[in-house]
Amino acid sequence: KRLHNLFLISNVAFFIFLVIGQPAKSKHSKEPGENKIKPVNKKVKPKPPKMKERESADSSLKSQSILTQVMDKGRFQKLATTLSLPAGQSIELRCKGSNVTWNYPSYLDTFKDSRLSIKQLERYSQLILANSTAADTGEYSCWLQLCNGNKCRKDETKTGSTYIFFTDKEELFVPTPSYFEIVYLNPDKPAVIPCRVTTPSAKVTLHREFPAEEIETDGTDIIYDVKKGFVYLHPTSDDKGIVYCKADSQGAPQISIKYHLLYVEVPKGPPSTTIAASPNRAEVGDSVQVICTVLGEPDVDVNFRWQYPGQEAESPVIIQNFWRLINRGSGHTTRISKSVLVVEDFEARDAGNYICIAQNLQGETTVATKVGLN
Repeated sequence: KRLHNLFLISNVAFFIFLVIGQPAKSKHSKEPGENKIKPVNKKVKPKPPKMKERESADSSLKSQSILTQVMDKGRFQKLATTLSLPAGQSIELRCKGSNVTWNYPSYLDTFKDSRLSIKQLERYSQLILANSTAADTGEYSCWLQLCNGNKCRKDETKTGSTYIFFTDKEELFVPTPSYFEIVYLNPDKPAVIPCRVTTPSAKVTLHREFPAEEIETDGTDIIYDVKKGFVYLHPTSDDKGIVYCKADSQGAPQISIKYHLLYVEVPKGPPSTTIAASPNRAEVGDSVQVICTVLGEPDVDVNFRWQYPGQEAESPVIIQNFWRLINRGSGHTTRISKSVLVVEDFEARDAGNYICIAQNLQGETTVATKVGLN
Protein backbone atom coordinates (compact mmCIF):
# COMPACT_ATOMS: atom_id res chain seq x y z
CA LYS A 1 0.00 0.00 0.00
CA ARG A 2 2.93 2.32 0.82
CA LEU A 3 4.48 1.59 -2.58
CA HIS A 4 1.14 2.35 -4.28
CA ASN A 5 0.94 5.77 -2.55
CA LEU A 6 4.52 6.59 -3.56
CA PHE A 7 3.64 5.73 -7.17
CA LEU A 8 0.65 8.11 -7.15
CA ILE A 9 2.70 10.93 -5.61
CA SER A 10 5.44 10.56 -8.22
CA ASN A 11 2.91 10.68 -11.07
CA VAL A 12 1.33 13.88 -9.69
CA ALA A 13 4.74 15.51 -9.31
CA PHE A 14 5.61 14.60 -12.89
CA PHE A 15 2.33 16.11 -14.13
CA ILE A 16 2.96 19.35 -12.21
CA PHE A 17 6.44 19.53 -13.71
CA LEU A 18 4.99 19.21 -17.18
CA VAL A 19 2.50 22.04 -16.56
CA ILE A 20 4.50 24.64 -14.65
CA GLY A 21 8.01 23.37 -14.64
CA GLN A 22 8.80 24.05 -18.29
CA PRO A 23 10.54 27.35 -18.97
CA ALA A 24 8.44 30.01 -20.74
CA LYS A 25 9.02 30.51 -24.46
CA SER A 26 11.29 33.47 -25.02
CA LYS A 27 9.99 36.23 -27.22
CA HIS A 28 12.42 36.88 -30.03
CA SER A 29 12.31 38.36 -33.47
CA LYS A 30 11.47 35.76 -36.04
CA GLU A 31 13.97 34.96 -38.70
CA PRO A 32 12.86 35.45 -42.27
CA GLY A 33 10.69 32.54 -43.22
CA GLU A 34 10.21 31.32 -39.65
CA ASN A 35 6.66 30.08 -38.96
CA LYS A 36 5.65 31.29 -42.40
CA ILE A 37 2.17 30.19 -43.41
CA LYS A 38 2.05 28.71 -46.86
CA PRO A 39 -0.44 30.44 -49.16
CA VAL A 40 -3.45 28.47 -50.24
CA ASN A 41 -4.57 28.67 -53.87
CA LYS A 42 -8.01 30.02 -53.04
CA LYS A 43 -9.47 33.11 -54.69
CA VAL A 44 -11.06 35.53 -52.25
CA LYS A 45 -13.45 38.07 -53.75
CA PRO A 46 -12.58 41.45 -52.25
CA LYS A 47 -15.46 43.48 -50.85
CA PRO A 48 -15.75 46.86 -52.55
CA PRO A 49 -15.83 49.91 -50.30
CA LYS A 50 -19.24 51.15 -49.30
CA MET A 51 -18.72 54.36 -51.25
CA LYS A 52 -18.22 52.37 -54.45
CA GLU A 53 -21.44 50.48 -53.78
CA ARG A 54 -23.30 53.78 -53.57
CA GLU A 55 -21.71 55.04 -56.76
CA SER A 56 -22.61 51.90 -58.69
CA ALA A 57 -26.21 51.92 -57.48
CA ASP A 58 -28.95 52.20 -60.07
CA SER A 59 -29.51 55.86 -60.84
CA SER A 60 -33.28 55.39 -60.85
CA LEU A 61 -33.19 54.00 -57.31
CA LYS A 62 -30.89 56.83 -56.29
CA SER A 63 -33.35 59.40 -57.60
CA GLN A 64 -36.19 57.79 -55.65
CA SER A 65 -34.32 57.71 -52.36
CA ILE A 66 -35.54 61.05 -50.98
CA LEU A 67 -39.25 60.66 -51.88
CA THR A 68 -41.53 58.48 -49.76
CA GLN A 69 -45.25 58.01 -49.19
CA VAL A 70 -46.62 58.05 -45.65
CA MET A 71 -48.81 54.98 -45.12
CA ASP A 72 -51.13 53.97 -42.25
CA LYS A 73 -49.78 53.62 -38.72
CA GLY A 74 -46.73 55.76 -39.46
CA ARG A 75 -45.21 53.41 -42.03
CA PHE A 76 -43.22 54.76 -45.00
CA GLN A 77 -42.99 53.40 -48.52
CA LYS A 78 -40.51 54.29 -51.25
CA LEU A 79 -42.32 55.17 -54.45
CA ALA A 80 -41.99 53.44 -57.80
CA THR A 81 -42.09 55.36 -61.09
CA THR A 82 -45.90 55.02 -61.18
CA LEU A 83 -48.60 54.70 -58.54
CA SER A 84 -52.35 54.07 -58.87
CA LEU A 85 -54.77 55.29 -56.21
CA PRO A 86 -58.57 55.56 -56.23
CA ALA A 87 -59.86 59.12 -56.63
CA GLY A 88 -61.14 60.54 -53.36
CA GLN A 89 -58.23 59.20 -51.35
CA SER A 90 -55.84 61.62 -49.63
CA ILE A 91 -52.10 61.21 -49.96
CA GLU A 92 -49.07 62.42 -48.01
CA LEU A 93 -45.60 62.54 -49.59
CA ARG A 94 -42.34 63.39 -47.88
CA CYS A 95 -39.08 64.53 -49.38
CA LYS A 96 -35.89 64.43 -47.30
CA GLY A 97 -33.95 67.67 -46.98
CA SER A 98 -33.97 71.08 -45.35
CA ASN A 99 -34.52 73.04 -48.61
CA VAL A 100 -36.86 71.12 -50.92
CA THR A 101 -38.69 72.23 -54.08
CA TRP A 102 -41.79 70.42 -55.39
CA ASN A 103 -43.32 70.01 -58.82
CA TYR A 104 -46.90 68.80 -59.29
CA PRO A 105 -49.72 69.10 -61.89
CA SER A 106 -50.17 72.77 -62.88
CA TYR A 107 -53.93 72.28 -62.49
CA LEU A 108 -53.48 72.56 -58.72
CA ASP A 109 -51.69 75.91 -59.08
CA THR A 110 -54.04 77.34 -61.68
CA PHE A 111 -56.98 77.20 -59.31
CA LYS A 112 -54.91 77.71 -56.11
CA ASP A 113 -56.49 74.56 -54.75
CA SER A 114 -56.83 74.54 -50.96
CA ARG A 115 -56.70 70.72 -50.98
CA LEU A 116 -52.93 70.98 -51.57
CA SER A 117 -50.68 71.75 -48.61
CA ILE A 118 -46.85 71.95 -48.61
CA LYS A 119 -44.78 72.46 -45.45
CA GLN A 120 -41.01 72.61 -45.06
CA LEU A 121 -39.94 71.12 -41.74
CA GLU A 122 -36.45 70.78 -40.27
CA ARG A 123 -35.47 67.50 -41.91
CA TYR A 124 -38.05 67.00 -44.66
CA SER A 125 -40.73 68.68 -46.75
CA GLN A 126 -44.32 67.45 -46.59
CA LEU A 127 -46.90 67.49 -49.41
CA ILE A 128 -50.49 66.60 -48.56
CA LEU A 129 -53.23 66.33 -51.16
CA ALA A 130 -56.69 65.84 -49.65
CA ASN A 131 -59.79 64.43 -51.40
CA SER A 132 -57.98 63.68 -54.66
CA THR A 133 -59.80 63.84 -58.00
CA ALA A 134 -59.10 62.45 -61.47
CA ALA A 135 -57.82 65.90 -62.49
CA ASP A 136 -54.93 65.51 -60.01
CA THR A 137 -53.41 62.73 -62.13
CA GLY A 138 -49.84 63.57 -63.13
CA GLU A 139 -46.22 63.72 -62.07
CA TYR A 140 -45.21 64.60 -58.52
CA SER A 141 -41.51 65.26 -58.01
CA CYS A 142 -39.13 66.94 -55.59
CA TRP A 143 -35.48 67.87 -55.39
CA LEU A 144 -33.01 69.38 -52.97
CA GLN A 145 -31.89 72.96 -53.55
CA LEU A 146 -28.25 73.91 -53.06
CA CYS A 147 -27.99 77.61 -52.26
CA ASN A 148 -25.04 79.98 -52.07
CA GLY A 149 -26.37 83.34 -50.96
CA ASN A 150 -29.29 84.25 -53.20
CA LYS A 151 -28.29 81.79 -55.94
CA CYS A 152 -29.79 78.31 -55.81
CA ARG A 153 -29.45 75.29 -58.08
CA LYS A 154 -31.00 71.85 -58.27
CA ASP A 155 -29.04 68.97 -56.69
CA GLU A 156 -29.30 66.36 -59.45
CA THR A 157 -28.18 63.56 -57.08
CA LYS A 158 -31.02 64.12 -54.64
CA THR A 159 -34.33 64.03 -56.49
CA GLY A 160 -37.48 61.93 -56.42
CA SER A 161 -40.34 61.48 -58.86
CA THR A 162 -43.48 59.41 -59.34
CA TYR A 163 -46.47 59.59 -61.68
CA ILE A 164 -49.77 59.12 -59.82
CA PHE A 165 -52.95 57.86 -61.51
CA PHE A 166 -56.06 58.83 -59.53
CA THR A 167 -58.43 56.29 -61.04
CA ASP A 168 -62.09 57.15 -61.57
CA LYS A 169 -64.56 55.01 -63.53
CA GLU A 170 -66.61 58.10 -64.35
CA GLU A 171 -63.56 60.02 -65.64
CA LEU A 172 -61.33 57.82 -67.79
CA PHE A 173 -59.66 60.93 -69.27
CA VAL A 174 -57.91 63.49 -67.08
CA PRO A 175 -60.35 66.46 -67.06
CA THR A 176 -59.27 69.72 -68.71
CA PRO A 177 -60.55 73.30 -68.20
CA SER A 178 -61.78 73.61 -71.81
CA TYR A 179 -63.77 71.50 -74.24
CA PHE A 180 -61.56 72.30 -77.24
CA GLU A 181 -57.79 72.71 -77.55
CA ILE A 182 -55.41 73.79 -80.32
CA VAL A 183 -52.31 71.68 -80.95
CA TYR A 184 -49.61 73.10 -83.20
CA LEU A 185 -47.82 70.73 -85.56
CA ASN A 186 -44.27 71.86 -86.16
CA PRO A 187 -42.08 69.83 -88.56
CA ASP A 188 -39.06 70.33 -86.29
CA LYS A 189 -40.46 68.84 -83.09
CA PRO A 190 -42.96 66.21 -81.85
CA ALA A 191 -46.57 67.26 -81.19
CA VAL A 192 -48.60 65.85 -78.31
CA ILE A 193 -52.35 65.20 -78.23
CA PRO A 194 -52.68 65.36 -74.41
CA CYS A 195 -55.56 62.93 -73.89
CA ARG A 196 -54.14 61.33 -70.73
CA VAL A 197 -56.06 58.64 -68.87
CA THR A 198 -56.66 58.08 -65.15
CA THR A 199 -56.60 54.30 -65.51
CA PRO A 200 -53.32 53.03 -66.99
CA SER A 201 -54.90 49.75 -68.17
CA ALA A 202 -57.52 51.53 -70.33
CA LYS A 203 -57.35 50.90 -74.08
CA VAL A 204 -57.00 54.25 -75.88
CA THR A 205 -57.46 54.96 -79.61
CA LEU A 206 -57.11 58.12 -81.72
CA HIS A 207 -59.84 59.21 -84.16
CA ARG A 208 -60.25 61.81 -86.88
CA GLU A 209 -63.55 63.71 -86.93
CA PHE A 210 -63.71 64.20 -90.71
CA PRO A 211 -63.51 61.91 -92.50
CA ALA A 212 -64.63 59.77 -89.56
CA GLU A 213 -61.90 57.16 -89.05
CA GLU A 214 -59.53 55.70 -86.52
CA ILE A 215 -55.95 56.90 -86.90
CA GLU A 216 -53.48 54.03 -86.81
CA THR A 217 -50.86 54.19 -84.08
CA ASP A 218 -47.96 52.48 -85.81
CA GLY A 219 -45.26 53.13 -83.22
CA THR A 220 -43.11 54.86 -85.84
CA ASP A 221 -44.84 58.14 -86.70
CA ILE A 222 -47.46 58.10 -83.92
CA ILE A 223 -47.04 56.51 -80.49
CA TYR A 224 -49.15 56.44 -77.35
CA ASP A 225 -47.60 57.39 -74.01
CA VAL A 226 -49.87 56.76 -71.02
CA LYS A 227 -48.29 59.75 -69.22
CA LYS A 228 -48.55 62.18 -72.17
CA GLY A 229 -51.12 61.04 -74.73
CA PHE A 230 -50.64 60.46 -78.47
CA VAL A 231 -47.32 61.78 -79.80
CA TYR A 232 -46.81 62.70 -83.47
CA LEU A 233 -43.06 62.14 -83.83
CA HIS A 234 -42.79 63.64 -87.34
CA PRO A 235 -45.76 65.99 -87.94
CA THR A 236 -46.70 66.92 -91.50
CA SER A 237 -49.37 69.12 -93.06
CA ASP A 238 -51.38 65.92 -93.81
CA ASP A 239 -51.97 65.50 -90.06
CA LYS A 240 -53.94 68.75 -89.65
CA GLY A 241 -57.62 68.57 -88.77
CA ILE A 242 -59.83 67.83 -85.76
CA VAL A 243 -59.19 64.68 -83.72
CA TYR A 244 -60.37 63.13 -80.46
CA CYS A 245 -59.47 60.12 -78.31
CA LYS A 246 -61.58 57.18 -77.16
CA ALA A 247 -60.86 55.16 -74.02
CA ASP A 248 -62.33 51.81 -73.04
CA SER A 249 -62.09 50.18 -69.62
CA GLN A 250 -64.23 47.14 -68.76
CA GLY A 251 -66.60 47.81 -71.63
CA ALA A 252 -67.45 51.43 -70.79
CA PRO A 253 -66.03 53.63 -73.60
CA GLN A 254 -65.60 57.40 -73.13
CA ILE A 255 -64.71 60.23 -75.54
CA SER A 256 -62.15 62.96 -74.86
CA ILE A 257 -62.43 66.63 -75.77
CA LYS A 258 -61.62 67.64 -79.37
CA TYR A 259 -58.22 68.84 -80.52
CA HIS A 260 -57.70 71.12 -83.52
CA LEU A 261 -54.36 70.31 -85.17
CA LEU A 262 -52.82 73.30 -86.99
CA TYR A 263 -49.71 72.90 -89.11
CA VAL A 264 -47.01 75.51 -88.56
CA GLU A 265 -43.92 76.21 -90.63
CA VAL A 266 -42.14 79.31 -89.37
CA PRO A 267 -38.34 79.57 -89.11
CA LYS A 268 -37.03 79.60 -85.55
CA GLY A 269 -35.01 82.54 -84.33
CA PRO A 270 -35.42 86.14 -83.17
CA PRO A 271 -38.69 87.84 -84.18
CA SER A 272 -39.17 88.66 -87.85
CA THR A 273 -40.11 92.32 -87.34
CA THR A 274 -41.24 95.25 -89.46
CA ILE A 275 -42.17 98.83 -88.53
CA ALA A 276 -44.16 101.53 -90.29
CA ALA A 277 -45.47 105.01 -89.39
CA SER A 278 -48.67 106.60 -90.65
CA PRO A 279 -48.11 109.30 -91.64
CA ASN A 280 -44.32 109.49 -91.73
CA ARG A 281 -44.51 113.33 -91.86
CA ALA A 282 -47.04 115.13 -89.67
CA GLU A 283 -48.35 118.62 -88.88
CA VAL A 284 -48.57 119.92 -85.33
CA GLY A 285 -51.78 118.59 -83.79
CA ASP A 286 -51.97 115.52 -86.09
CA SER A 287 -52.50 111.97 -84.86
CA VAL A 288 -49.65 109.60 -85.70
CA GLN A 289 -49.58 105.79 -85.52
CA VAL A 290 -46.39 103.71 -85.47
CA ILE A 291 -47.00 99.97 -85.94
CA CYS A 292 -44.48 97.23 -85.06
CA THR A 293 -45.40 93.83 -86.56
CA VAL A 294 -43.99 90.33 -85.92
CA LEU A 295 -44.74 87.11 -87.80
CA GLY A 296 -43.87 83.99 -85.83
CA GLU A 297 -44.83 80.63 -84.39
CA PRO A 298 -48.40 80.45 -83.07
CA ASP A 299 -47.38 79.32 -79.58
CA VAL A 300 -44.43 81.71 -79.08
CA ASP A 301 -45.09 84.93 -77.17
CA VAL A 302 -43.54 88.23 -78.25
CA ASN A 303 -42.72 91.14 -75.93
CA PHE A 304 -42.44 94.72 -77.22
CA ARG A 305 -40.48 97.72 -75.93
CA TRP A 306 -40.44 101.25 -77.37
CA GLN A 307 -38.06 104.19 -77.52
CA TYR A 308 -39.42 107.48 -78.94
CA PRO A 309 -38.44 111.18 -79.11
CA GLY A 310 -40.72 112.55 -76.39
CA GLN A 311 -40.10 109.70 -73.93
CA GLU A 312 -37.85 111.61 -71.52
CA ALA A 313 -40.24 114.56 -71.52
CA GLU A 314 -43.05 112.06 -70.79
CA SER A 315 -45.02 112.99 -73.87
CA PRO A 316 -48.44 111.30 -73.74
CA VAL A 317 -48.62 108.23 -75.98
CA ILE A 318 -50.94 105.21 -76.18
CA ILE A 319 -49.43 101.74 -76.66
CA GLN A 320 -51.61 98.71 -77.46
CA ASN A 321 -50.42 95.12 -78.01
CA PHE A 322 -52.42 92.29 -79.57
CA TRP A 323 -52.04 89.14 -81.66
CA ARG A 324 -54.09 86.76 -83.81
CA LEU A 325 -53.63 83.60 -85.87
CA ILE A 326 -53.70 83.80 -89.65
CA ASN A 327 -53.99 81.04 -92.25
CA ARG A 328 -51.30 81.40 -94.90
CA GLY A 329 -52.69 78.67 -97.14
CA SER A 330 -51.79 74.99 -97.56
CA GLY A 331 -52.74 74.48 -93.94
CA HIS A 332 -49.95 76.74 -92.63
CA THR A 333 -50.81 78.85 -89.60
CA THR A 334 -48.82 81.84 -88.35
CA ARG A 335 -49.16 84.16 -85.39
CA ILE A 336 -49.17 87.87 -86.15
CA SER A 337 -48.27 90.07 -83.16
CA LYS A 338 -48.56 93.84 -83.22
CA SER A 339 -47.66 96.77 -81.00
CA VAL A 340 -49.21 100.10 -81.93
CA LEU A 341 -47.88 103.40 -80.55
CA VAL A 342 -50.20 106.39 -81.00
CA VAL A 343 -49.32 110.08 -80.61
CA GLU A 344 -52.68 111.87 -80.61
CA ASP A 345 -51.51 115.49 -80.53
CA PHE A 346 -48.24 115.63 -82.45
CA GLU A 347 -45.76 118.36 -81.40
CA ALA A 348 -42.32 119.41 -82.58
CA ARG A 349 -40.67 117.44 -79.78
CA ASP A 350 -42.35 114.25 -81.10
CA ALA A 351 -40.44 114.38 -84.39
CA GLY A 352 -37.56 111.89 -84.72
CA ASN A 353 -36.80 108.18 -84.60
CA TYR A 354 -39.30 105.66 -83.25
CA ILE A 355 -37.58 102.42 -82.20
CA CYS A 356 -39.35 99.10 -81.55
CA ILE A 357 -37.60 96.17 -79.81
CA ALA A 358 -39.39 92.83 -80.25
CA GLN A 359 -38.23 89.89 -78.12
CA ASN A 360 -38.99 86.16 -77.96
CA LEU A 361 -37.22 83.15 -76.42
CA GLN A 362 -34.67 83.02 -79.27
CA GLY A 363 -33.59 86.66 -79.06
CA GLU A 364 -34.64 90.17 -79.97
CA THR A 365 -34.91 92.32 -83.07
CA THR A 366 -34.71 96.14 -83.22
CA VAL A 367 -36.36 98.15 -86.00
CA ALA A 368 -36.79 101.92 -86.40
CA THR A 369 -38.62 104.47 -88.49
CA LYS A 370 -38.53 108.26 -88.64
CA VAL A 371 -41.47 110.66 -88.30
CA GLY A 372 -40.80 114.16 -89.55
CA LEU A 373 -42.48 117.52 -88.87
CA ASN A 374 -43.94 119.43 -91.81
